[in-house]
Amino acid sequence: MADSPWIVEVTMENFQEVVVNGSRQRPVVIDFWAEWCGPCRRLAPLLEQLAVQRNGGFLLAKVNTDEAPDLAQAFRVDGIPAVFAVRDGQVVNHFTGLLPEDALNEFIDSLGPAAPAEPAEPTPLDRAIELEGRDPSAAAEAYRAMLAAAPDDPAARVGLARVLLATPGRESEATPLLAGDEFGDFATEAKRLDTVIQLRAVPHTDSDLSAARGAVGAEGKLTLAKVLAARGEYPLALDALLEAAEDDKQLGRTTVRELMLKVFEVIGPRSEQADDYRRRLQSLLY
Repeated sequence: MADSPWIVEVTMENFQEVVVNGSRQRPVVIDFWAEWCGPCRRLAPLLEQLAVQRNGGFLLAKVNTDEAPDLAQAFRVDGIPAVFAVRDGQVVNHFTGLLPEDALNEFIDSLGPAAPAEPAEPTPLDRAIELEGRDPSAAAEAYRAMLAAAPDDPAARVGLARVLLATPGRESEATPLLAGDEFGDFATEAKRLDTVIQLRAVPHTDSDLSAARGAVGAEGKLTLAKVLAARGEYPLALDALLEAAEDDKQLGRTTVRELMLKVFEVIGPRSEQADDYRRRLQSLLY
């Protein structure tokens, strides 16, 4: 018998679950057979091949009549191979003996498609992420509940840090959540959020911005870029960095480039915007 989740040995003990209940999700084809039956051995690989190929389009339930005579009697099997199709707990078609492959395909096709899979129950992480977009406070509570159950959960640590950083001034609360390096699949996002915190370390009040706008020269434009990046005004910060690099190419190759890479880390290192500014900086410097 082929090794497939869509081919199952059935007895009286698992008949209800596999055949009756299973037929409410997809067609179930019951193959009554026996070891001594030559036609059964010829039909079996054809049915099994179809079950594998259709990958869940139907379930093949194999019943050995010598081991489960009670099932054979219940279906009034008087010759094998005998094949019955069941949908929604009811026999809807059957045949006895061999059928060619084309006829077998038609038999299976006549049963219709499997029922659509029920949507998976959302996980606590799914619910927390969904809440981020419409109710950040509720999202924060959802992440805190996850952390209460699993204090080292990287998804919850990163998610809560992201929610906290959406509100200026909460960097000190987010920082401990991003400590360490065991973030697995969430390492990239953890690094991005850590970079946001680094950029915000520069004083960036309205008065800081006003003072930076009054600065002159390449260093002044670099200062302005730092303040703008700290405020999350990334396109304006990148423009100021390009102006600083244009005024001082040596500064452009060092400090300007380093800050630009940090901004790229936040907006997406391979985003269209990052690629555009990367090209423009290269053009200015080389």
